[in-house]
Amino acid sequence: MTTAARRGPYFCGIDAAMDVVAGKWKSLILWELHHYGTRRFAELRRGLPGVSEKMLIQHLREMEEDGLVRREVYPEVPPKVEYSLTEHGVTLNAALAALGEWGTERMRRIGAERISGDLAATARR
Repeated sequence: MTTAARRGPYFCGIDAAMDVVAGKWKSLILWELHHYGTRRFAELRRGLPGVSEKMLIQHLREMEEDGLVRREVYPEVPPKVEYSLTEHGVTLNAALAALGEWGTERMRRIGAERISGDLAATARR
């Protein structure tokens, strides 16, 4: 069951932008699709350790409704479904780049650990 697309009203542009990226996993889904390209559902789930199947499905549906993610279904048995960024999703990723830089600097400043490349690679298998 899909929800109606969010259409405001909004107080400002930040409010409208945050409406489509709200949720722990949406920005990480954007990052995963940006860095690894088109992904199948299982690949996305492995690339996002800790996300539940239900939450990933919900976020992907919302992101598709918002025009950020393209869902392509291939008429095969078993069914093959791939997700990729739309042009709108690519522009949102570009807009989030400065926020990512800010977050990286914050991690350095507070001494926060970063998930190692080995752990991330293991999660993607």
